[in-house]
Amino acid sequence: MVTTATRVGILSLQGDVREHARVLTELGAQVEFVRRPGELVGLDGLVLPGGESTVIDKLSRAFGIQGPLRDVIAGGLPVLGTCAGLILLANRLADGIAGQETFGGLDATVRRNAFGGQVESFETELEVPALGPPTIRAAFIRAPAIEELGPSATALASLPDGPVVAAEQDGLLGIAFHPESTGETRFHQRFLDRIRGA
Repeated sequence: MVTTATRVGILSLQGDVREHARVLTELGAQVEFVRRPGELVGLDGLVLPGGESTVIDKLSRAFGIQGPLRDVIAGGLPVLGTCAGLILLANRLADGIAGQETFGGLDATVRRNAFGGQVESFETELEVPALGPPTIRAAFIRAPAIEELGPSATALASLPDGPVVAAEQDGLLGIAFHPESTGETRFHQRFLDRIRGA
């Protein structure tokens, strides 16, 4: 029996696109780079990468893809958002700049730069019960944090002092850190498993 590869788009307006493409390709997905509305057609899933959430927001409007992105997310397209992608996936921002908007979908309130600026970036070991052992190495780079989860969403990982840093809701998976930059593939695999099981 011939099976076709899972087609996963990566929003490629700005950010760490290549790192996600490498992980997804290694896991057997067919990667598509998405900048225009027409490139959303036929995708099985979508990645919103890390980068600058304010820049990605502005560019999504300039490229005319903000509305179509909101539509496909609301329509149930599975989405993985990391760092800035988590910010863009959240329904609510705690500290967005004037006029900043998100694509929405994840029933969460997210704070940008929750741990400070670039010099406060850090790495730590995290337990993620849904992924099982061993712990994951998580890189937080000017990272956001989830301040509040609504009843539709479930926390997947928290830092020892409390902030939620990974959550999921149906086909949406939001992560405050960068698994794609530390060699951690289990979040991407979980995302692909969700797509294939849908």
